[in-house]
Amino acid sequence: MRSATSKITTPTTTTTTTTAAMNTSPKRCKYQYCATAAADDSHKLTDSNNESTLLPGLPNHLAQLCLSSLHPSLLHRVCRSWRRFIYSPSFPPFFSLYTLLSSKSPLPEPKNQDQDQNQLNPFQFFSLDPISSTWRRLPFPPSDPLLHLLHRHPSFISRTIPIQSLTVSGRLVLIAATGHQFLPALSHPLAFDPISSQWFFGPPLPTPRRWCAVGSAGGSVYVASGIGSHYDSDVARSVEKWDMKKKKIEWNWEKMASLKDGRFSREAVEAVEYRGKLCMVNVKGHAVKQGAVYDMEKNRWENMPEGMIGGWNGPAAMGGEDRLYVVDEANGVLSKYDSENDSWEEVVDSPEILRGAQHITAGGGRVCVVCGGGERIAVVDVVATPPRIWVVNPPEGREVVAVHILPRMNLPEW
Repeated sequence: MRSATSKITTPTTTTTTTTAAMNTSPKRCKYQYCATAAADDSHKLTDSNNESTLLPGLPNHLAQLCLSSLHPSLLHRVCRSWRRFIYSPSFPPFFSLYTLLSSKSPLPEPKNQDQDQNQLNPFQFFSLDPISSTWRRLPFPPSDPLLHLLHRHPSFISRTIPIQSLTVSGRLVLIAATGHQFLPALSHPLAFDPISSQWFFGPPLPTPRRWCAVGSAGGSVYVASGIGSHYDSDVARSVEKWDMKKKKIEWNWEKMASLKDGRFSREAVEAVEYRGKLCMVNVKGHAVKQGAVYDMEKNRWENMPEGMIGGWNGPAAMGGEDRLYVVDEANGVLSKYDSENDSWEEVVDSPEILRGAQHITAGGGRVCVVCGGGERIAVVDVVATPPRIWVVNPPEGREVVAVHILPRMNLPEW
């Protein structure tokens, strides 16, 4: 796999390095002496000698207690058995970057009918391992039905066709897209669980749609408005909820309070959870827009505060601890919302990197932004003072459609 080379930029320095995208620092372990002693004697833990033994002289279940609270990058450097351990179910999962990537060039025609159609799909899912800074391809989604998604079309030279995905309860969910003949591409949500490394389908959508608002909160997926095979005012006002906390046999879509009109079917937008409510606007960028806030506890819609809607000029994401971020796609400024003053506070101004932002995700102390027409992912360390920003390159020949932060995959083959 190709390593991701990143460019770090601070207000005073600029360097080039290979770096991890996520904050994986765990708490200091009271057993840290175990790792120190093991590192000193690392020659005893070679790939060819006692690969299954983590720490000589200790049963593995005790060795796992010692090693689990250490930074995975430390364990990765020592020996193969420790590298295997950090990618196993026994090690606490650290955050990784997950992406939906599109091929930049047309793929070759199949050589025969038996050739795996997944190999010829222009869309692939990858994860960036923050420890080794390498891209790993996710297992292929189910081939029945085969994914047929549109992201670019000759009729839309100046813009891309949206493919909408989100994260919920530590899983990646592909929820809405446009297929051939400009019809909704997904009849069921398609989800990936990083811990099991398996794909699965959600319950069938009452009305498959595209150009909708999608969001997640409290272990549930919300889909609002949109267009089905044709425009329908009832669909454009509808709101559906899929509670993933229920048993699979009980999965369904529940109708929630409808929007007051169909204005949110104009564009594919994100519905972002903020303080127990879903917030969304109906148009991206600096255009005049309408905002709406859904109170999930009371199942009702409210008006969005004027200051919030006034600064919502690009993709937005929730970063934990009640931090709502937005990137001004025209000016390249990352801001966070101040609810007390109903205003937006600038976090970092970097037009040369962030201008043209298309998608955003946040977590683990990082905000990750797809920009440059999908040519790069900008990563902002919002915990550092001042914030640091660097660039992660996608695998060669690919452009980024969407980016998410999820727990790393288990790799039993290591």
